[in-house]
Amino acid sequence: MRITRGRGNLVVTTALAAVVGLASSAAAVASNTTVTATPQTATAGSPVQLHASVGCASDPGGGLGVTFFDGGNLLATVPVNASGQADFSTSFTVGTHTITAAYNGNEMCDASSSTTTVEATSAPTPPSTTPGWCLLACGGLINFSTGNITNHIHT
Repeated sequence: MRITRGRGNLVVTTALAAVVGLASSAAAVASNTTVTATPQTATAGSPVQLHASVGCASDPGGGLGVTFFDGGNLLATVPVNASGQADFSTSFTVGTHTITAAYNGNEMCDASSSTTTVEATSAPTPPSTTPGWCLLACGGLINFSTGNITNHIHT
């Protein structure tokens, strides 16, 4: 534990240590967590499914669940079922996002975490709203051919 005075880090570090101490007990066994994002590359604002899978010799369900983070920003804490699965759907702004799934442990399983990345891209630029003459006439919607046209007028 690192203690830096004058910035409030002592309080934050102590609070974090207390939470971790509550989440794990002396009888808890090791756990491992993996996180996936589907899709890993998405258009900004589109839904992305985050999935955490917790492996533990005991039942990883209950407890404090899995907390999903986008970098240092808390996204959500969701419950873990008895099979060790937790899901959360969200969307992202343009850029690369480092996603962490932190399993908070329970009385039987220690805490663990995993990270993955999500790339959110901007939406493609739509085509012009005025398609122009060529779309209509250059082999597009209107087909015509030229040839020798003769009109005879009889009087």
